[in-house]
Amino acid sequence: MTNSSFSQGSCTLVGAGPGDPELLTLKAVKAIAAASVIFADDLVSDAVLAHAAPQARIVHVGKRGGCKSTPQAFIEKLMIAAVNAGEQVVRLKGGDPFIFGRGGEEVEHLRAAGIPVSVINGITSGLAGLTSLGAPLTHRDHAHGVVFVTGHAKPGDQGTDWRQLARTAQQAKLTLVIYMGVSGVVHIQNDLLTGLAASTPVAIIHNASLPTQRQALATLGQLAATIEAEQLHSPSVIVVGDVVQGASAWQAHNLAHPVADQARAA
Repeated sequence: MTNSSFSQGSCTLVGAGPGDPELLTLKAVKAIAAASVIFADDLVSDAVLAHAAPQARIVHVGKRGGCKSTPQAFIEKLMIAAVNAGEQVVRLKGGDPFIFGRGGEEVEHLRAAGIPVSVINGITSGLAGLTSLGAPLTHRDHAHGVVFVTGHAKPGDQGTDWRQLARTAQQAKLTLVIYMGVSGVVHIQNDLLTGLAASTPVAIIHNASLPTQRQALATLGQLAATIEAEQLHSPSVIVVGDVVQGASAWQAHNLAHPVADQARAA
Protein backbone atom coordinates (compact mmCIF):
# COMPACT_ATOMS: atom_id res chain seq x y z
CA MET A 1 0.00 0.00 0.00
CA THR A 2 1.50 3.35 -1.05
CA ASN A 3 0.57 6.95 -0.40
CA SER A 4 -0.03 7.41 -4.14
CA SER A 5 -3.15 5.27 -3.81
CA PHE A 6 -4.66 8.03 -1.66
CA SER A 7 -3.93 10.88 -4.10
CA GLN A 8 -7.47 11.01 -5.44
CA GLY A 9 -9.32 10.24 -2.23
CA SER A 10 -9.93 12.29 0.88
CA CYS A 11 -11.61 11.88 4.26
CA THR A 12 -13.38 14.45 6.42
CA LEU A 13 -15.12 13.88 9.74
CA VAL A 14 -18.10 16.23 9.89
CA GLY A 15 -20.22 17.14 12.88
CA ALA A 16 -23.88 17.11 11.85
CA GLY A 17 -24.92 18.93 15.00
CA PRO A 18 -27.87 17.90 17.18
CA GLY A 19 -30.30 17.43 14.28
CA ASP A 20 -31.67 20.80 13.20
CA PRO A 21 -30.12 21.37 9.74
CA GLU A 22 -30.03 25.13 10.36
CA LEU A 23 -27.45 24.50 13.08
CA LEU A 24 -24.95 23.09 10.57
CA THR A 25 -21.86 25.20 9.96
CA LEU A 26 -21.25 26.55 6.47
CA LYS A 27 -18.08 24.48 6.33
CA ALA A 28 -20.06 21.32 7.14
CA VAL A 29 -22.63 22.06 4.41
CA LYS A 30 -19.86 22.52 1.84
CA ALA A 31 -18.15 19.26 2.84
CA ILE A 32 -21.40 17.28 2.69
CA ALA A 33 -22.21 18.71 -0.75
CA ALA A 34 -18.74 17.80 -2.08
CA ALA A 35 -18.75 14.20 -0.82
CA SER A 36 -18.98 11.28 -3.21
CA VAL A 37 -19.73 8.87 -0.36
CA ILE A 38 -21.13 9.64 3.10
CA PHE A 39 -20.95 7.25 6.03
CA ALA A 40 -23.76 8.55 8.22
CA ASP A 41 -24.59 7.76 11.82
CA ASP A 42 -28.11 6.71 12.73
CA LEU A 43 -28.80 9.98 14.56
CA VAL A 44 -28.10 12.15 11.49
CA SER A 45 -31.43 13.54 10.28
CA ASP A 46 -32.73 13.31 6.72
CA ALA A 47 -32.82 17.11 6.61
CA VAL A 48 -29.04 17.18 7.10
CA LEU A 49 -28.50 14.48 4.47
CA ALA A 50 -30.53 16.59 2.03
CA HIS A 51 -27.40 18.71 1.56
CA ALA A 52 -25.65 15.78 -0.14
CA ALA A 53 -25.18 15.81 -3.91
CA PRO A 54 -27.78 13.77 -5.83
CA GLN A 55 -25.10 11.37 -7.08
CA ALA A 56 -23.52 10.84 -3.65
CA ARG A 57 -23.69 7.38 -2.14
CA ILE A 58 -25.06 7.43 1.42
CA VAL A 59 -24.13 4.50 3.64
CA HIS A 60 -25.96 4.28 6.97
CA VAL A 61 -23.67 2.91 9.66
CA GLY A 62 -26.00 3.15 12.63
CA LYS A 63 -24.56 4.12 16.00
CA ARG A 64 -27.34 4.54 18.55
CA GLY A 65 -27.00 3.97 22.29
CA GLY A 66 -28.73 0.84 23.56
CA CYS A 67 -29.25 -0.61 20.07
CA LYS A 68 -27.32 -2.96 17.83
CA SER A 69 -24.72 -0.93 15.95
CA THR A 70 -22.34 -1.41 13.05
CA PRO A 71 -19.00 -2.52 14.57
CA GLN A 72 -16.57 0.37 14.81
CA ALA A 73 -13.73 -1.60 13.20
CA PHE A 74 -15.93 -2.38 10.19
CA ILE A 75 -16.81 1.30 9.72
CA GLU A 76 -13.14 2.21 9.74
CA LYS A 77 -12.37 -0.49 7.13
CA LEU A 78 -15.13 0.88 4.88
CA MET A 79 -13.76 4.41 5.17
CA ILE A 80 -10.20 3.34 4.37
CA ALA A 81 -11.35 1.27 1.38
CA ALA A 82 -13.40 4.18 0.02
CA VAL A 83 -10.49 6.63 0.28
CA ASN A 84 -8.20 4.09 -1.42
CA ALA A 85 -10.75 3.84 -4.23
CA GLY A 86 -10.48 7.60 -4.77
CA GLU A 87 -13.73 8.61 -3.07
CA GLN A 88 -14.30 11.97 -1.39
CA VAL A 89 -15.37 10.52 1.96
CA VAL A 90 -17.40 12.29 4.62
CA ARG A 91 -17.96 10.56 7.92
CA LEU A 92 -21.10 12.32 9.14
CA LYS A 93 -21.57 12.12 12.89
CA GLY A 94 -24.31 13.45 15.15
CA GLY A 95 -23.25 16.40 17.30
CA ASP A 96 -19.50 16.90 17.26
CA PRO A 97 -17.09 14.17 16.07
CA PHE A 98 -14.79 14.72 19.04
CA ILE A 99 -17.42 14.75 21.80
CA PHE A 100 -18.46 11.12 22.38
CA GLY A 101 -18.56 10.54 18.63
CA ARG A 102 -15.61 8.10 18.48
CA GLY A 103 -13.98 10.58 16.15
CA GLY A 104 -10.69 10.25 17.97
CA GLU A 105 -10.63 6.49 17.35
CA GLU A 106 -11.40 6.93 13.66
CA VAL A 107 -8.71 9.58 13.19
CA GLU A 108 -6.14 7.33 14.85
CA HIS A 109 -6.95 4.36 12.60
CA LEU A 110 -7.07 6.42 9.42
CA ARG A 111 -3.76 8.11 10.16
CA ALA A 112 -2.22 4.72 10.94
CA ALA A 113 -3.25 3.68 7.42
CA GLY A 114 -1.46 6.72 6.03
CA ILE A 115 -4.63 8.69 5.33
CA PRO A 116 -4.77 12.37 6.34
CA VAL A 117 -8.04 13.39 7.94
CA SER A 118 -9.69 16.77 8.44
CA VAL A 119 -12.36 17.45 11.05
CA ILE A 120 -15.25 19.91 10.98
CA ASN A 121 -16.84 20.58 14.34
CA GLY A 122 -20.58 20.53 15.04
CA ILE A 123 -22.78 21.77 17.86
CA THR A 124 -23.03 19.11 20.52
CA SER A 125 -26.47 18.11 21.84
CA GLY A 126 -25.52 18.93 25.43
CA LEU A 127 -25.16 22.58 24.48
CA ALA A 128 -28.10 22.72 22.06
CA GLY A 129 -30.43 20.97 24.50
CA LEU A 130 -30.10 23.37 27.41
CA THR A 131 -29.92 26.37 25.08
CA SER A 132 -33.33 25.37 23.69
CA LEU A 133 -34.72 25.83 27.20
CA GLY A 134 -33.24 29.31 27.46
CA ALA A 135 -30.53 28.39 29.96
CA PRO A 136 -26.71 28.57 29.73
CA LEU A 137 -24.14 25.91 30.62
CA THR A 138 -21.92 28.40 32.43
CA HIS A 139 -22.79 31.48 34.48
CA ARG A 140 -20.57 33.71 36.57
CA ASP A 141 -22.84 33.30 39.59
CA HIS A 142 -23.84 29.65 39.23
CA ALA A 143 -21.30 27.62 37.23
CA HIS A 144 -17.60 28.28 36.73
CA GLY A 145 -17.23 25.46 34.24
CA VAL A 146 -18.90 22.52 32.56
CA VAL A 147 -18.08 18.81 32.40
CA PHE A 148 -19.21 16.65 29.46
CA VAL A 149 -19.33 13.05 30.65
CA THR A 150 -20.64 9.76 29.32
CA GLY A 151 -22.98 7.57 31.30
CA HIS A 152 -22.14 4.57 29.13
CA ALA A 153 -18.75 3.00 29.86
CA LYS A 154 -16.77 0.96 27.35
CA PRO A 155 -17.08 -2.79 28.04
CA GLY A 156 -14.50 -3.76 30.63
CA ASP A 157 -14.10 -0.16 31.82
CA GLN A 158 -15.21 0.81 35.33
CA GLY A 159 -16.66 4.01 33.96
CA THR A 160 -17.10 7.35 35.67
CA ASP A 161 -16.59 7.74 39.40
CA TRP A 162 -19.85 9.60 39.94
CA ARG A 163 -19.24 10.10 43.66
CA GLN A 164 -15.93 11.85 43.05
CA LEU A 165 -17.43 13.84 40.20
CA ALA A 166 -20.28 14.99 42.44
CA ARG A 167 -17.86 16.24 45.08
CA THR A 168 -15.80 18.05 42.47
CA ALA A 169 -18.88 19.63 40.89
CA GLN A 170 -20.04 20.86 44.28
CA GLN A 171 -16.67 22.31 45.28
CA ALA A 172 -15.83 23.87 41.90
CA LYS A 173 -19.39 24.95 40.95
CA LEU A 174 -19.53 22.89 37.74
CA THR A 175 -22.40 22.00 35.44
CA LEU A 176 -22.59 18.30 34.56
CA VAL A 177 -23.77 17.32 31.07
CA ILE A 178 -24.37 13.58 30.94
CA TYR A 179 -24.64 11.79 27.60
CA MET A 180 -26.05 8.26 27.26
CA GLY A 181 -27.06 8.22 30.91
CA VAL A 182 -30.72 7.19 30.73
CA SER A 183 -30.20 3.43 31.02
CA GLY A 184 -28.01 3.81 34.11
CA VAL A 185 -29.82 6.77 35.63
CA VAL A 186 -30.67 5.11 38.96
CA HIS A 187 -27.02 4.33 39.68
CA ILE A 188 -25.92 7.76 38.46
CA GLN A 189 -28.50 9.55 40.58
CA ASN A 190 -27.67 7.60 43.72
CA ASP A 191 -23.94 8.27 43.41
CA LEU A 192 -24.37 11.95 42.55
CA LEU A 193 -26.53 12.39 45.64
CA THR A 194 -23.49 11.54 47.80
CA GLY A 195 -21.96 14.88 46.86
CA LEU A 196 -24.77 17.05 45.50
CA ALA A 197 -27.98 18.16 47.21
CA ALA A 198 -31.21 16.42 46.27
CA SER A 199 -32.59 19.89 45.41
CA THR A 200 -29.99 20.42 42.66
CA PRO A 201 -31.86 21.42 39.46
CA VAL A 202 -31.84 18.95 36.56
CA ALA A 203 -32.99 19.07 32.94
CA ILE A 204 -33.51 16.06 30.69
CA ILE A 205 -33.71 16.79 26.96
CA HIS A 206 -34.68 14.16 24.39
CA ASN A 207 -33.98 14.68 20.66
CA ALA A 208 -32.47 18.12 21.23
CA SER A 209 -33.21 20.67 18.48
CA LEU A 210 -35.51 18.35 16.51
CA PRO A 211 -39.27 18.85 16.04
CA THR A 212 -39.70 15.76 18.24
CA GLN A 213 -37.77 17.31 21.15
CA ARG A 214 -39.22 16.63 24.58
CA GLN A 215 -37.87 17.77 27.92
CA ALA A 216 -38.54 17.68 31.61
CA LEU A 217 -37.30 19.68 34.59
CA ALA A 218 -36.80 18.17 38.01
CA THR A 219 -34.40 18.04 40.91
CA LEU A 220 -31.60 15.52 41.31
CA GLY A 221 -33.63 13.67 43.93
CA GLN A 222 -36.44 13.24 41.36
CA LEU A 223 -34.29 12.47 38.33
CA ALA A 224 -34.94 8.74 37.81
CA ALA A 225 -38.63 9.05 38.69
CA THR A 226 -39.02 11.93 36.22
CA ILE A 227 -37.41 10.01 33.37
CA GLU A 228 -39.67 7.04 34.02
CA ALA A 229 -42.85 9.10 34.39
CA GLU A 230 -42.15 11.17 31.27
CA GLN A 231 -40.91 8.11 29.33
CA LEU A 232 -37.80 9.90 28.14
CA HIS A 233 -35.56 7.51 26.25
CA SER A 234 -32.28 7.63 24.37
CA PRO A 235 -31.04 9.84 22.83
CA SER A 236 -31.33 12.19 25.79
CA VAL A 237 -28.90 14.43 27.62
CA ILE A 238 -29.10 15.10 31.34
CA VAL A 239 -27.92 18.47 32.64
CA VAL A 240 -27.26 18.80 36.38
CA GLY A 241 -26.56 22.12 38.05
CA ASP A 242 -27.85 25.47 39.20
CA VAL A 243 -27.75 26.86 35.65
CA VAL A 244 -30.93 24.88 34.94
CA GLN A 245 -32.76 27.49 37.01
CA GLY A 246 -32.25 29.79 34.01
CA ALA A 247 -34.67 27.72 31.95
CA SER A 248 -37.80 29.74 31.21
CA ALA A 249 -40.06 26.84 32.19
CA TRP A 250 -38.29 26.51 35.56
CA GLN A 251 -38.86 30.16 36.31
CA ALA A 252 -42.43 30.19 35.03
CA HIS A 253 -43.58 27.16 36.98
CA ASN A 254 -41.24 27.40 39.97
CA LEU A 255 -40.97 23.62 39.84
CA ALA A 256 -44.74 23.21 40.07
CA HIS A 257 -44.32 20.25 37.74
CA PRO A 258 -46.71 17.28 37.73
CA VAL A 259 -43.84 14.80 37.66
CA ALA A 260 -42.39 16.32 40.81
CA ASP A 261 -45.72 15.84 42.58
CA GLN A 262 -45.88 12.24 41.40
CA ALA A 263 -42.37 11.59 42.64
CA ARG A 264 -43.13 12.99 46.10
CA ALA A 265 -46.33 10.97 46.31
CA ALA A 266 -44.58 7.72 45.35
